[in-house]
Amino acid sequence: MAYISNEVMNEIRNKTDIVDVISKYVNLTKKGKNYFGVCPFHDDHSPSMSVSPEKQIYTCFCTDVIHEGHLNIINKALEYGELTVGVLSDKAMICYNRFPTITMQERIDMVKDIPGVSHVIVQNEVMYDEIVNELKPDYVIHGDNWKSGPEAAIRDNVIANLKKYGGELIEVGYTYSDRIRKIDAQITQKLAMPEFRRKRLKQLINLCPIVKTCEVHSGLTGLIAEKTVIQNDNELRQFDAMWISSLCDSTDKGKPDIELVDMSSRLRTIDDVLDVTTKPIILDGDTGGLTEHFVYNVRTLERVGVSAVIIEDKTGLKKNSLFGTEVVQTQDSIEHFCEKIRAGKDAQRTDDFMIIARIESLILEQGMEDALNRARAYVKAGADGIMIHSRRKTPDEIFEFCDTFRQENKTTPIVVVPTSFNSVTEEELAAHGINIVIYANQLMRSAFPAMKNTAESILKNHRAMEIDSSLMPFKDIIRLIDEI
Repeated sequence: MAYISNEVMNEIRNKTDIVDVISKYVNLTKKGKNYFGVCPFHDDHSPSMSVSPEKQIYTCFCTDVIHEGHLNIINKALEYGELTVGVLSDKAMICYNRFPTITMQERIDMVKDIPGVSHVIVQNEVMYDEIVNELKPDYVIHGDNWKSGPEAAIRDNVIANLKKYGGELIEVGYTYSDRIRKIDAQITQKLAMPEFRRKRLKQLINLCPIVKTCEVHSGLTGLIAEKTVIQNDNELRQFDAMWISSLCDSTDKGKPDIELVDMSSRLRTIDDVLDVTTKPIILDGDTGGLTEHFVYNVRTLERVGVSAVIIEDKTGLKKNSLFGTEVVQTQDSIEHFCEKIRAGKDAQRTDDFMIIARIESLILEQGMEDALNRARAYVKAGADGIMIHSRRKTPDEIFEFCDTFRQENKTTPIVVVPTSFNSVTEEELAAHGINIVIYANQLMRSAFPAMKNTAESILKNHRAMEIDSSLMPFKDIIRLIDEI
């Protein structure tokens, strides 16, 4: 059997009028956009066979607002044939680094209202494999703004899938205008509002296999966590949330991590991050302090838009858990810590804010049963999540805790900080029922040796030329910062 290439098949498809071909064998009558005739393949006494002369076109939108840029793509697509528009699911939008501000059903209804759109479907993945294989559209229409950067991987994916059967990608010049820039800015501002940001962590827990959380300690590191997107293994990857830790915040201020930096000072860091980002914030609340103070702080954090606070079950002058049993540390009683959790939950104004209880039993070598008993009690007291911590170089005891806890509690989120057992993958963590992974100090630890090396080079050489090749151009840093 002779082989016909995809290129030839595509040429035949483009040059052949299906109505002309079928009309040679079946009488067709036009009704609306399609043609109808008596089907020759079964005993058909009424015109049941429908013939569409139009090509099948597909485009997909990742947006909560339809503007002229989208309409330009729609209008171009309609020149080629019958248009199906994909609406990215919430899960897919998150992978695209676009958190939805309206429901998926609202996005579907919005697209359905666009004149000329024949079909609206849900695209569940950023990559087009499933959609293209199912629909086999003649053309995929997209803006030309994905030719560079991480999104180029999506473009390559579309081209590869279309090539399998001779489909074609048509790119439309992306529409840039002051109005579109204003719309984009308004969506970003909406996502940054406390009522939208605060609830996002709970939404992410329900949508993501595991919520990837990056430590930040300033507005600039917040922008790094917000805007860093890479392509890897045919996926777009980025951080989902941000962690403001007591250790890094204190270190950045040149202070020891002993709760010396009070909440008023911490709030300035939080405000710096809130001001330039949209992703949810998890705050390291140390021990929570006095119950009376914790109640006040819960109300403050909830009001400004923080999604969660993690408090640890230790008392007295706080010492960082990295010291383990090397310094004297006292674990709070279960009863008193439960009272603190209950008081914090009673102080909340909304159901969006989360209080997560951090258990120090494994750090302080109090045993697995003590850790599990505390977890049960803290959840019963109202804790919205459990953070379990370990200093061991392997995740074995963390996995043991999670597996046992999950046998009796399937829903309460579990948080881990794999600083000491850093070889474990997110997939392994998720397989043991872990919902949030926090990379708790990596940005701070990477910045310090880089800055120290720069300072030493300048002192050694009496100039900056030798170190300059290791430095990021300032214009690249400035590009992270959005202009108003």
